[in-house]
Formats: sequence, C-alpha cells, structure tokens
Amino acid sequence: MSSYKSEFLNTLAERGYIHQCSDAAGLDELATRNKVVAYIGFDATARSLHVGSLVQIMLLYWAQATGQKPIALMGGGTTRVGDPSGRDESRKLLTIDDIEDNKRGIAQVFSRFLRFGEKPGDALMVDNAEWLVALNYLDMLREVGRHFSVNRMLTMDSVKLRLEREHELSFIEFNYMVLQAYDFTELARRHGCNLQMGGSDQWGNIVNGIDLGRRMGTHQLYALTTPLITLASGAKMGKTASGAVWLNADMRSPYDYWQFWRNTEDADVGRFLKLFTTLPLSEITRLEALGGAEINEAKKVLANEATALLHGAGAAADAAETARRTFEEGQAAHGLPTISLPVGGGVGLLAALVAAGFYKSNGEAKRGIQGGAVRVNDVAVADERLTLDLSHLDQDGVIKLSMGKKKHVLVKPA
Repeated sequence: MSSYKSEFLNTLAERGYIHQCSDAAGLDELATRNKVVAYIGFDATARSLHVGSLVQIMLLYWAQATGQKPIALMGGGTTRVGDPSGRDESRKLLTIDDIEDNKRGIAQVFSRFLRFGEKPGDALMVDNAEWLVALNYLDMLREVGRHFSVNRMLTMDSVKLRLEREHELSFIEFNYMVLQAYDFTELARRHGCNLQMGGSDQWGNIVNGIDLGRRMGTHQLYALTTPLITLASGAKMGKTASGAVWLNADMRSPYDYWQFWRNTEDADVGRFLKLFTTLPLSEITRLEALGGAEINEAKKVLANEATALLHGAGAAADAAETARRTFEEGQAAHGLPTISLPVGGGVGLLAALVAAGFYKSNGEAKRGIQGGAVRVNDVAVADERLTLDLSHLDQDGVIKLSMGKKKHVLVKPA
C-alpha cells in the first residue's frame, strides 16, 4: 500500500504511474488541499497523438478526477524547434501551417478525457506559442539564458547521448530545454501551475524548469515522471506491424484500436488495466487473476474499456461485436480462396497483394494500402514495405489477406 495522504498521489502510485517525484511530501500536502495545478506539454509533430502519449493523458485525467486542475499545453511554439529527447537525429522542421493543422488534430482527443470550462477544477488548454513567439531574442538571453549553465546542459541525457554517439545536435535543438523550462515558469505566472508531469526521459528538462522558476521568483514547483512503458516482450509500447497506434479515429479506426488492446500479451493485461482504464482496482485484481483461456475475457474488458474512454461506449460495443463476427468468420475461413507463396524466405506485401489478384500492379497495391483498404490477419496495414514471413502465420498456419470488407485470400507457405 502507498503511504500518501492525498487521493491524487495514492491513485497514481497504486496504478503504477510514478517513476520519480522531486518532492513527494510537499506535492502530497498540496494535493490534500486540491491545490495542484499540473501540466503536460504535447508538441504538434503529427496530426494525431499515438498510444505512446496515452499514459500522459491519463495522468491529466486522474489529476482532475482526484480534485486537481490539469493543463494540456499545446506546443505551438516548441514544435518549431523540436525536442531532441530520445532521438539520434534532428526532427524535420515543420511549416507553421503544418503545425497549426497538427494542433487541431491532436486537440480533439482531450475532450474525451478532460472536462474543460471556467470552474476552478476545470481543465485548461493553452498554447506556448502565446508567449514564445513574441519573445525578443536579446531579452530572452538576458532574462532567461543567463540562468542556464552550458556545463550542466551538456550532462542532460537528451544532449549527452547524441554527442556520445557522434550524432549532430543542432543549436536550435540545444535551446529546446531552455524553452521548456521557460514554459513551466510562464504557466506558473499565468495560471498558478505548480507541477509538470511527463515521461521519464523528460526528468532533466522538468528539473531545469523547477530551477528556473526558483531563480525567476515563482512559487515552489514540482516534478513527477512516469516509467517507460514497454511490453512484457521488451518491445516499445504502441509499435505494431501496421505502424503507430494513432488516437484519432480517422487515422486508426475504433475497431483497429480495440484489436490493438485485445492483442495485449498475457503478462501485460493487469498492468495495462491499471494504466489505461478507469476500472476500480478491486475489479482489476479479479481480472488479472484469471488464468488459461479466461485471460482472453480480461483482454476483452481491457479493449472495451480503453476504446470506450477514447471513442465512446457505442464505438467500443460496435468494435467488440465486429470482432466477435470476425472471429466466427475466421473459424470457417478454410472456405476462402488459398494461394501458396514462399513466405519462409519473406514475401513483400505488394507482391502478395498482386498474386492474390487484388491489384494489377505494385503501384496500384501501394495506393490501396495508403487508402486504408488492406488488412493482414484482420489488422489494417499502413506500411507498403511490410514483408510477410512465418511470424505472420496464424494458429492455422495461414496468413489472411483482405482488401476492403469482402475480398479475402489465405496465404499458405509454398
């Protein structure tokens, strides 16, 4: 059992969200009085956030659910620079129009998880472009830059790892940690923010913000980070054969999203129920105790609950029913047309689609994939460079290729 006084930190601890906290006792005392104003930043690098951001979104959800005030910070300004954390190469610099389009895309997710409004506990959504774009460079150097030690900046993981691997780190990226620290200070001044949360790779950047706030005269600031979420197999969370698991429905359908959770590895079910659903812990304890084939029922609950949070209960129910019908169809799938291909040595998806008679050429097959028409084993595929091999064989020893909803072919090893 956790030993915190506040519901906020107790909930985060019991569900497995806490990796590091700068001053747990001080933050706990604030939370008991519902005085925590917590923010997380989301850079607009794509039209949608993906499931790798879901832990952070859930942090904001639980902050509000336990009486604190959450702030979702859109990185309209910092996206123009690019966060080097966890990367071996520079991010592609986006145009202003691209950033604005991406902001509109990712903002729509938050209304599913947070309650926005004018009341004290209602969530805020703000954009750091409001203050970063207007900054005068000389004033920034004098008022903010003087508080940063280059010696210390060089010890930060986001910088040190890039330099150790002799990968280029641009000057614009080097400034990212300064801007992120300034965001924390500015949110403290404007909205009374006192806590920045983020993934474990953000610890150094967040602590920089606490230090800058102290030097620039803000109230006491706090840091809280989550552990890196990996699968039991060691793979990175949210990476699949069909690409990133996007949160926007137009980039990944509710059914495919449901299937992603349904396919969770057995060893991850209990942990993911705690992290990605709002089910009571007592119910999660019951579900994670299920063994053998019964674990599949727990996976369905995980898929239903996670999908309902993002897309609504109706979409989750529809996805579950579609999955049931698909499973039943799969039981009788041996009546489908069958082709033989040398998948033991690997066969390109484009070639397989042409061989199946779905398309006349690789170019036409590529356009079909880009249009979202192609599935492998009932999972949508977005990568035209995918190679089919023995790992794609299902329990019956075949690979199911689909174009649209009605055209299916089974591929068996030649």
